[in-house]
Amino acid sequence: MLQQPDATRDAQDVDRVLAAVIVNRVRSINREMNDALMRSARSALIAIARDFSGGILTAEGSLLSVANSLPGHMLGSGRQARSLLEHHPDLREGDAFLHNDPYEGGTHAADVVVMVPVFVDGAHRFTVAVLAHQADIGNSVPSTYMPAARDVYNEGALIFTATQIQRGYEDIDDVIRMCRKRIRVPDQWYGDYLAQVGAARLAERRLKELCAKYGVDTVLRHLAWWTGYGESMMADAIRRLPAGVAECDVWHDPLDPVLPDGFRVRARVEVDPAAAMVRVDLTDNGDCLDCGLNLSETTSRIGAVQGVLNCIPERVPINEGSFRRIEVELRDGSAVGRPTFPHSCSVSTTNLLCRLTIAVHGAFAKLGDGHGLAQSGLGMSAAWGVIAGQDPRFGRPYVNQLFTGFAGGPATPHADGWVNSGATGGHAMLLRDSVEVLESKYPIHVDAVRIVPGSGGAGRFRGAPGEEVILGPRFAPMDLAVMADGQVNPPAGVHGGHAGVPGATYLLSDGGERPLPGVIQTVIQPGERVRSIDNGGGGYGPPHERDPERVLQDVLRGFETVERARSVYGVALVGFVADETLAVDVEETRRLRGTGEDDQ
Repeated sequence: MLQQPDATRDAQDVDRVLAAVIVNRVRSINREMNDALMRSARSALIAIARDFSGGILTAEGSLLSVANSLPGHMLGSGRQARSLLEHHPDLREGDAFLHNDPYEGGTHAADVVVMVPVFVDGAHRFTVAVLAHQADIGNSVPSTYMPAARDVYNEGALIFTATQIQRGYEDIDDVIRMCRKRIRVPDQWYGDYLAQVGAARLAERRLKELCAKYGVDTVLRHLAWWTGYGESMMADAIRRLPAGVAECDVWHDPLDPVLPDGFRVRARVEVDPAAAMVRVDLTDNGDCLDCGLNLSETTSRIGAVQGVLNCIPERVPINEGSFRRIEVELRDGSAVGRPTFPHSCSVSTTNLLCRLTIAVHGAFAKLGDGHGLAQSGLGMSAAWGVIAGQDPRFGRPYVNQLFTGFAGGPATPHADGWVNSGATGGHAMLLRDSVEVLESKYPIHVDAVRIVPGSGGAGRFRGAPGEEVILGPRFAPMDLAVMADGQVNPPAGVHGGHAGVPGATYLLSDGGERPLPGVIQTVIQPGERVRSIDNGGGGYGPPHERDPERVLQDVLRGFETVERARSVYGVALVGFVADETLAVDVEETRRLRGTGEDDQ
């Protein structure tokens, strides 16, 4: 029998059916808010790729809902809500604020949150947070990611610390003018800003309607029960895990000149079923870096919490109560911890964040076969690059981040990696660019997007394959910013699983093909193309334990090759794909795997 936390045990007058109705209505409001943003935004990375998130919190900053949101965005939004209260203790109805300060709860400067306090019966009852990754935020180069930034001054981004942008439901023009002057695509930015504010105001209206229907005290009481229920579910899930302490090191690639020796990320995980707690110690990580790869405190916590949630077999509510069962210990002045001002956190939502999450996966895997995950494919290849330039069709500048290719997802103890997983900060929530829409909005041409057969880490369960993307400018020179990881240290497998393929970037021109480094801030000329290879995910368990029929299906789908089926998986195939006669040669497979009939 579960020991219920106080919020659940003390709520004697909670109607569980009504609680389910209210909780699902709040989730529905969250989804409606997010959909409104997607349908009204101007930039492709918001309107097509869904690089945005929304959350609903209590007035005190307790997270209630993050429906349809990226885990790398919203799991730390409570700190931003509390920062808002610290700077503005006299909030009023009709206020709205911008917040992207990485030293006060933000992820990185590009992720700008519109925060709206929701008043019911004259009192602040909820805070709505709508985060959208901006295509441009005033950096010193046309990219919202600056791995080479020596500090926040060199980064150059506009940073808002709970900055008021609306009063009485009206824009504060001084802030709007400042943004329009500093941002390279002011009309696109302003359209995205209006979409964020509109989405937040929609949620505000719906929450008021909910409270009018059931009464604000009833709504808040049942939501408090929901938060306690989340803690109960999480505690119960942890009690089913084996007790243990494990440590895992992973290495970010060397990136000349910003990270010449690479960077080790270490996570120490303690699972304590008796106390129903998971503790993640990140204090044994290196000092802040003189570049833009430092994690913010929020992304350090997100990476650890997300890694734990990915390794919990049961589905648990994602709310503040669930997080109470995860302790994250950080060190001040660490690149994977609490950064010290003015160290830049420009790239804190991707590179080291991905490495941190997969380090937690790896620590869980050391608890035994059946736990943890293999390593995820690593993003920020050229297929994820930031493009910028002048569009001769319209006579105006453009800036946009691409989502044309996805790194392969990791294998789990029970399932293959997902092709559309993407990097860990956006697992399963980011969408691919529509090539046709992308090419209509920006002067780019995408020549190819295709799976690379044999690139997923082999295993009892297979990592998802990587992808090849070829693209380039259509009419005029195009700036391209890339900060790729996984070209030297690809995603590893666990428990005998193999690694995914390393990533790679090439420039294609009349002179042939030449490799490009992991960090690129360059200009691609018309007629030139960039070829990007994304990682495949790591495998889980020995490849010879994979069901031969699964191997056959992998070959038929183009995920694997006939040659690797035999040499890596020990599965012999006969027949041909083209005429649909390909099949498993059972006797030869037994011979290759060294098993008898009784063992099959």
